[in-house]
Amino acid sequence: MSKTLVTGGTGFVGRAIVEALLAQGREVRVLARRPQHPALQGLSVEVVKGDLTAPDSLQQALQGCSRLFHVAADYRLWVPDPATMYEINVTGTRSLLQAALAAGLEKVVYTSTVGTLGNPGDGTPGTEETPVTLADMVGHYKRSKFLAEQVTLEYAARGLPVVIVNPSTPVGPWDNRPTPTGQMIVDFLNGKVPAFLDSGLNLIHVRDVAAGHLLAEERGRVGEKYILGYVNLTLAEIFAQLAALSGRPAPRWRLPYYPILGLAYLNEFWSTWITRRPPRIPLTAVKMAKKYMYFDSQKAVRELGLPQTPIAAALEEAVAWFRQHGFVQSTA
Repeated sequence: MSKTLVTGGTGFVGRAIVEALLAQGREVRVLARRPQHPALQGLSVEVVKGDLTAPDSLQQALQGCSRLFHVAADYRLWVPDPATMYEINVTGTRSLLQAALAAGLEKVVYTSTVGTLGNPGDGTPGTEETPVTLADMVGHYKRSKFLAEQVTLEYAARGLPVVIVNPSTPVGPWDNRPTPTGQMIVDFLNGKVPAFLDSGLNLIHVRDVAAGHLLAEERGRVGEKYILGYVNLTLAEIFAQLAALSGRPAPRWRLPYYPILGLAYLNEFWSTWITRRPPRIPLTAVKMAKKYMYFDSQKAVRELGLPQTPIAAALEEAVAWFRQHGFVQSTA
């Protein structure tokens, strides 16, 4: 087998995929804007400089590769200029898949998100088949990923052997940016979560997400979607587990939704037109919290053999990693 290209290999999920590929003895090439990225230190990979907004760099990165994991995305809940997000997530995906089709790749795995899928929101888990439209997408990130998923399905119909995976909420070590969920854990560890909205998430260990990508490459059906998730938990249940692991008290107060929504609108306006800095209360996050983001991953378990590591282990590793890498105040 020739080389495997990973886009987004410096990110949380991407790095876990790189580690999983290396564990199989694969030759791995990573596309990165910063070839000396610290997340890749100590990993035996080839790093090539490139960008999803530069089609020529994508064609060059694919030379000599037979497999592709397209993980890279602009993942932010607030952006000062949404056009940049669409250029990366939608146009960049189209450019990369076009290059992959021209290069005759053997297999492509595209990393989407459960955010593009239908979700009843009342605690009933969504599946790959739950009806959904673009109008259901909350925020530019979900909208851009929904459109990118449509591009991916278009290329599957054109003959590109591509499989779509939809990770839920990964947790674990090496969340070095961190993701919004990782930031929630960091804030909790630093005593900055006095209260919470009544909502819920589907969680999965980041290494299980990586394993799911490799299983999708091996066993996934072309043009199909697979939810990479594990357990559905309320935010109260997540904080209770974090409290047990960290020794910090869990927040007791549930916030009323609509007053917080109003504050989020004000905060968004202030950030967009005054400070140009990310809002403390992202409007998209508050809107998303109105629904229980629960999902059913049984298709991936059944068809791919997706592993299901106990979520307490993932949270424990995340807490330890954040503490070891300076995210948690020493007095906390």
